[in-house]
Formats: sequence, C-alpha cells, structure tokens
Amino acid sequence: MAKQRNDYENSWFPRLQRWIAQGGTKLNDQMTAELSEASDAHRVLSADDMARREVEQAVHQMEIQEHEAVLYEKAHEWGRTKGAKLIRAFYAVLAVALCVSVIAVLLTTVSNLPSFGGENNPINNEVSQRYIEKGLQETGAVNIVAGMILDYRAFDTLGESHVLFIAACAVMILLRLSDSGDPRQLSRERMEAEANDRLYEPKNDIILQRVAGMLVPIIMLFGIYVLFNGHLGPGGGFSGGAVIGAGLILYLNAYGFLATERFFTIRTFRAVSFIALAFYALAKSYSFFCGANHLNSGIGLGTPGDIFSSGLILYLNIAVGMVVACTMYAFYTLFRKGDM
Repeated sequence: MAKQRNDYENSWFPRLQRWIAQGGTKLNDQMTAELSEASDAHRVLSADDMARREVEQAVHQMEIQEHEAVLYEKAHEWGRTKGAKLIRAFYAVLAVALCVSVIAVLLTTVSNLPSFGGENNPINNEVSQRYIEKGLQETGAVNIVAGMILDYRAFDTLGESHVLFIAACAVMILLRLSDSGDPRQLSRERMEAEANDRLYEPKNDIILQRVAGMLVPIIMLFGIYVLFNGHLGPGGGFSGGAVIGAGLILYLNAYGFLATERFFTIRTFRAVSFIALAFYALAKSYSFFCGANHLNSGIGLGTPGDIFSSGLILYLNIAVGMVVACTMYAFYTLFRKGDM
C-alpha cells in the first residue's frame, strides 16, 4: 500500500495539481502587490506632496524643452553654415551650366540656319503663296495679315491671348494687396498705398484733367476703329486693345481710382477676360471642327471690304482687343498700387 501511495504521488496528475496550487499562490501574491501599489498611487496627497510633484513636472518639462532646442539647433546648424555655402555654390554652378547650355543650343541653331535670302528657304514655300493668292477668297479679309493670324493660325493667336491672361493672373497673385473686402477695414498696406497715391499722383491736377477729358474719348474711339478695321487694313485686336488700354491708364492718372472704379473694377476685369477668351475658344473650336470634318459651318464670309465681313475675324479681333486692354490696365494698376 505504501508503495502504491508513493507511486501515485509521483505520477503526473498529483504533480499537476501541486504545480497549479503553487502558481495560484504566486498569482494571488502578485495581484495583492499590484492592488496595494494602486492604492498607494491613488491615495490622497498632501499639499506639500502636490507642490513637490508640480515642481518636479515643471523641471522635467523644462528639461524636455531644452533638449528639443538643442536637437533643433544641431539639426539646422548644418543648413546655416556648411549647407548654405554648398547650396549657394551649387546654385551658381547650375546657373552657369544652364546659361552655357542655352547659349550653345542657340549658337548651334543659328549656325544651321539657311543662308539669308536663299530661294529654297522655308519661308519661300507654298504656305506663303497660299496666303497671298487665296487668302481673300478663303477668309474674306482684305488684310492678309489678319486673315493669317485669325483664320489660318487662329490657334496660335488663342494661345497668345491666354498667355496675356495668365501673365495678368501671375502679376495679380504676386502684387495684389489682400484685405477683408470691407472698405471700413482696410489693411495697413492698402492704407499706405492710398496715401502714396494721393501724395505722388494728386487727383486735383486741373490741366491734366482737362487734357484727359478731351483726349480720352478720342483715344477710345480710335481704339474701337482699329479693332473694327483690323480685317480691312492695318490694325486688329492687339493694336486696338493697346490703344484702349492706354486710354484707360490716362483716365486713371487724371481722375484717380474712385472715378475709374465706377466702370472698371476687378470684377469687370474678370468678366471681360473670361467672356472674351471663352468666346474665342468656343468659336474657333466650332470652326476647326467643321473645317476638319468638311462640314458647312454656316458662317458666311460676307462681301470683302464691308465692315461685317470675313466670318469670325471681326469678332475675334474684338475679343483679343478686350483681353489686351484689360491686361494693360491690370498691369498698370497692380504695379502702381497693388489693386484695381
């Protein structure tokens, strides 16, 4: 019996029971210790203990901030010393390399150009002959140059008009002075600009106003004439728009922003530019589509020499002129005071 009892106690089942019992005891001890620590952590602290802990936390926070400041200085020290020198040197080398590359490309291109005045030059080909011989018949424009740039090469002219608009947008982004939009809450920059405008370009110059009062209507009428005469003779959208823009600038110099803003503001610039460019793009897209697919566009050429002739050229001249006039005026006002 004793031997059987000893064998049973040394078997796997009693040993498992003893191991579980010992583990449970250790687990109970651990839980008891953790509960006691938690109770110590959440016990009510005295005023001195609270003050001491706040001081320790403040000191620890200051140490962290000082450590972060040291790391920041080390991280940016290279950029302010050796890094800045390397960047400047790299920029200088890159600028010189770019200039030399552009000069080399231009010199190579010029050296490979055909001789001046040669009969086999690309300019003396069937394209220019087609412009001269059939320009009036195909475009209806007496002015061959207007027929070329607004009919044969109208896509290029559309790109040039958009270049003007994009340039005006870029200048506006860089130079326009921003404010809340409320005239009662003008920014300091706007107030300084207004003061400088009154100081250097006064609005009460009687001689300038009288002369401008006579010249501005004449300039505007001449600009409109140049616009409407572009398909009949010298003129067109670019030159007519430049004349109208000059008239607007003269009126602004004579009477000031308050008088000009009665008929031309930033909203006017946006509306006129958008409508002109949209009309140009839509009209020529329709014309290109019909021409490429050999469809009748329904746009008559009219009688050559009449004011309303040459298809879309007259209206495209007006659209280009509006974009040019608005861009000139916008450039002047933005460079002068940073707003329209």
